[in-house]
Amino acid sequence: MRRAVLGTALVLAACSGNDPLIIDVDASVDAGMSRDGGLEEEDAGAPRDAGPPRDAGFEEEDAGTVRDGGVPRDGGERDGGPMTCEVSATDGECVDVLTCGAAAFRGVCSGGLRNTCCIDVKDACSVDGAPGVCIDTAACAFTSTPGRCPGPANVQCCTDSSLACDPSVHRTPNVGLGEEDFDASCPAGMIRVGAFCIDRYEASLVEIDSRGAVLGPWSPYHNPGSARVLARSVAFAVPQGYIDQVRAGQACVNAGKRLCTNTEWLAACRGAASRTYPYGNTRVDGRCNDARARHPAIEFFGSSEQWVFNMIDNACINQIPQSVALTGAHPDCVTEDGAFDMMGNLHEWTSDPSGTFRGGFYTDTFRNGEGCLYVTTAHNVGHWDYSTGFRCCAD
Repeated sequence: MRRAVLGTALVLAACSGNDPLIIDVDASVDAGMSRDGGLEEEDAGAPRDAGPPRDAGFEEEDAGTVRDGGVPRDGGERDGGPMTCEVSATDGECVDVLTCGAAAFRGVCSGGLRNTCCIDVKDACSVDGAPGVCIDTAACAFTSTPGRCPGPANVQCCTDSSLACDPSVHRTPNVGLGEEDFDASCPAGMIRVGAFCIDRYEASLVEIDSRGAVLGPWSPYHNPGSARVLARSVAFAVPQGYIDQVRAGQACVNAGKRLCTNTEWLAACRGAASRTYPYGNTRVDGRCNDARARHPAIEFFGSSEQWVFNMIDNACINQIPQSVALTGAHPDCVTEDGAFDMMGNLHEWTSDPSGTFRGGFYTDTFRNGEGCLYVTTAHNVGHWDYSTGFRCCAD
């Protein structure tokens, strides 16, 4: 049996319930610039603080080709069933990501970004940012690391240690993604909520030149700094984290939009029925990307010491398993009007000049308020870390 080689890894979505864990096996990123060096949340050391999306305009950089991430198959069907694939000597099948209820590894199967190698493993894991699977040490073709997996001592995290995440490298996984038109009275990528429009998805960025021409996608793991960027609202993108309110607001303006006011953001999340959560008044863990048990910085650095929380600008944090999800990858995390991921995934900046972000992120959607009512006001508008994102509004 041929071995799969995990390419430099990027986790793109979270797994809970029947939602797939999506892992890109051909990715690397950049750490960006540092900010205030403070804790992520007020509570030091602890994280606080309508149908599936369409795939129009969603294409891979090299769709139909196989990268270096695994044992390639053609991704089609053979004898009436899906083709097989391997990751870390573990067998899987090439299926649409939305039909995979286990761990979905991108870049192994050909046929486009949605066609993934679905492997039925109890837990995905990582070591220094290198993705892996929890399997018996005897079956691991690479390096087994103890202490990263539940179960007996012989079940350990199997990773290729040479593929640890490098925070100095840029990664742009959103190549080829485009906005859709949802409402003729709103700009592209937006839906109407009463008298205003709001992005259907958490924003991703493209870089533009001084005349506004698009140069290419911006890394969602890297603060824009002095670069000119423009916000877009697209399905199945890695949403932009690592961003402060000032740069988020300018990215919206460059797109002919603006940041949402607190009132608008709450109205969109809660809907006409004033729900506590985008989907209703009763919490359902995992319906949104909101139920990660372990703080991602603690997992990545392998320590819970205080210094870890001064390193939350590290680009690799949002690349470990079960971290940030692709926009719209949790199809039941949708508001009454059709906006995705307003609870969990990433904090979302509003236009409040004193500094406010809302909705919680993938590890916490309750410590500072439940669901749509979650609000963090402890940071100024120049703060950013792995958990801060945004979406735009328009009149």
